[in-house]
Amino acid sequence: MIAAGELGKDVGVVSACRALAVSRATLYRRRRPPPVRKARASHRALSEVERAEVLAMLNSERFADKPPAEIFATLLDEGTYLCSQRTMYRVLAGEDQVRERRNQLRHPDYKKPELLATGPNQLWSWDITKLKGPVKWTYYYLYVILDVFSRYVVGWMLADKECSTLASKLIAETIGKEELTAEQREQLTLHADRGTSMRSKRVGHLLADLGVTKTHSRPHVSNDNPYSESQFKTMKYRPNFPKTFGCQEDGLAFCRDFFRWYNHEHHHFGIALLTPVQVHSGRAPAIIEERQRALDLAYQANPQRFSRRPTAPVLRPEVWINPPKRPDDDSQGNSNVSV
Repeated sequence: MIAAGELGKDVGVVSACRALAVSRATLYRRRRPPPVRKARASHRALSEVERAEVLAMLNSERFADKPPAEIFATLLDEGTYLCSQRTMYRVLAGEDQVRERRNQLRHPDYKKPELLATGPNQLWSWDITKLKGPVKWTYYYLYVILDVFSRYVVGWMLADKECSTLASKLIAETIGKEELTAEQREQLTLHADRGTSMRSKRVGHLLADLGVTKTHSRPHVSNDNPYSESQFKTMKYRPNFPKTFGCQEDGLAFCRDFFRWYNHEHHHFGIALLTPVQVHSGRAPAIIEERQRALDLAYQANPQRFSRRPTAPVLRPEVWINPPKRPDDDSQGNSNVSV
């Protein structure tokens, strides 16, 4: 369009537009500045004095935390009409005050728990699950404390109720059974979700007296306690897990068999196909070495059966709950969990 205007000075506008395939009407329209349109004021609009009165009412101590709809209805019930709800929003928008006006509780910003275990008895996770009783709305409560590094169930209890007294008793007995020294207790972290028993003062005072650190999951976050949840899934997906338990003794008998199998026979994918007791007792390196020796013998006997030299699964040196995000890592989520 600029080139057509420059060329038109020499050969004329008609010839220039025809040569450059430009519309003459568009060229003439571009040459004329657009007319300045005056802002039209509606005869129904509020005056400046009225707008100031409405804004003062909206920001008054009485209505500062109420939305326009609430203010409009309250004033109307009192026989006062200042303006419509939509006009109230326009007045607020003109002052950049369209926001949440209600007086609401602001939840604190809970920090994500980032917990590391490099050996047994450094990080325990505990939780409570329900087992269905013989009739509707009856349950038995299974308390389980799990060592995150070895996946070894260090303590469990089946009760007819959930309470902080029973939880404190189980924690104290489990620490005593593991024979943890004062130094080991100071290095131990006990992680749980935000249940009433977990956050009770009784449990908190007990852990403080023992020197054990406690942490909790964030509210409404389902994967901050993954190892306990995964262990419960392993139990409830067993083929012999009953839909209901006839009595508490039936539940105790099932749990005794399950935890014996889980700790001593279950080859856990998350701990290099070892059993939890092998890792918890420190026998894992020797067992992995024996496995590698067996694989080496098999490879030497029939190397053509293998595309490469087989290696035994290796135990991870560290286990995280919510590993910290690295600068070059875009992935989200927790460490591998499989029980």
